[in-house]
Amino acid sequence: MAQLSESEAQAILKKVLGYSKADECEATLAGSRQGNVRFARNAASTSGAQENLNLVVQSAYGKKSGTATINEFDDASLEKAVRRAEELSRLAPENPEYVTMMGAQKYDEPKSYFESTATIDPEYRAKGVAASVNLCRPQKLTAAGFLQDEAGFVAVANSRGLSGYHKSTAVDFSVTIRTDDGKGSGYGVADFNDAALMNTGAVSEIAAQKALKSRETRAIEPGKYTVILEPAASVDLISHMITMMDARRADEGRSFLSKAGGGSRLGEKLMDERVHLYSDPMNADVPGNPWAADGRPRKRVDWIKDGVVENMSYSRYWAQKKGISDDKAVPSIREGFRGRSVGAFEGAQGVIMDGGTDNLDALVKGVKRGVLVTRMWYIRPVDPQTVLYTGLTRDGTFYVEDGEIKYAIKNFRFNESPVIMLNNIEALGKPVRANGCLIPPMVVRDFTFSSLSDAV
Repeated sequence: MAQLSESEAQAILKKVLGYSKADECEATLAGSRQGNVRFARNAASTSGAQENLNLVVQSAYGKKSGTATINEFDDASLEKAVRRAEELSRLAPENPEYVTMMGAQKYDEPKSYFESTATIDPEYRAKGVAASVNLCRPQKLTAAGFLQDEAGFVAVANSRGLSGYHKSTAVDFSVTIRTDDGKGSGYGVADFNDAALMNTGAVSEIAAQKALKSRETRAIEPGKYTVILEPAASVDLISHMITMMDARRADEGRSFLSKAGGGSRLGEKLMDERVHLYSDPMNADVPGNPWAADGRPRKRVDWIKDGVVENMSYSRYWAQKKGISDDKAVPSIREGFRGRSVGAFEGAQGVIMDGGTDNLDALVKGVKRGVLVTRMWYIRPVDPQTVLYTGLTRDGTFYVEDGEIKYAIKNFRFNESPVIMLNNIEALGKPVRANGCLIPPMVVRDFTFSSLSDAV
């Protein structure tokens, strides 16, 4: 029952709304089938699968609202959930920022559901792990990783006529491969909506080569370096920045888009003119959710174009406060593909950055002296008003000279702002999907490494 058709889902939602006695009622029904396998020390360690189906009911009386969640779908249980939401709404204090639910909307239909992913079974997962492990064993390498897949849907309806249905699939693979002495480490990651595009062996081959090349490392002094950032290294910094492009935060002086003395930096050039960052739920490579959490349709949005701040996101409350209509106010991108709200430091999916045509190897050949960074981890904010972040490089950091990778180096702690980073672009490569985003490898000058790290 985890995957319902549009007619089946809307029939349940219609029944729920029929029980409502509140001023407003909204119901969201979501279901998913998930599977995973985890492996370590060249052997599968755990695996699992689950199906979930749940209903969330929100009722409101004036500016007072309450929510109830249930996973039973007989008539008595559905009505009980509605009554509970109404009871809670009467007990709740008024929310001064509550905004009336939206009426009927027209949503685009992204192509984000693929049978190749929806039909993944334990055999597929086992073969995915085997392709990684069998590559490592002859080379005396050790692999650890995670392969997970999901097929699901979300349907929404409210008492003002809004109705929507969307289904999607996703498959994700990540692997860390180390040498038998534990000194060398490499990392590979890939995610797609269509499982036919997934090749765990190819991803593992890249990680294996990094592990072998990084067995012996040298220490170089921290400082400012030209860096070649793989998409897995820069995606988190960039997506974190996009989540902070919120109009209210800027208007209240709490953002890198706040202007001294008041106002925002909307329309100002803040980055290299080659920077074009946008989101588009209809993009074939990173299809998104057709609606935001508040029901507004998602459309293509230019966030940064030609280095200029083109848009900021608005909650419906803040848009109304500023006299902006719902159809003109851009919703936040901080919601994941399937309607999930991501955590405070998890960035956003669906961010797209234009680039060039060169692959990573071609970018490396163009660098006189620099550092190749495979990935970054443990990223934490330092100063929200400059978007300064700190974190560590990991699993393959190399010194480049005269267009060649010369040797592996010890990892660094970095302190850098993506705003500054995107102001110091030297070259952009062909965009690659990473963590649900489409990001090019890039060459950036004056990237700040603040100290050495003993982490492998």
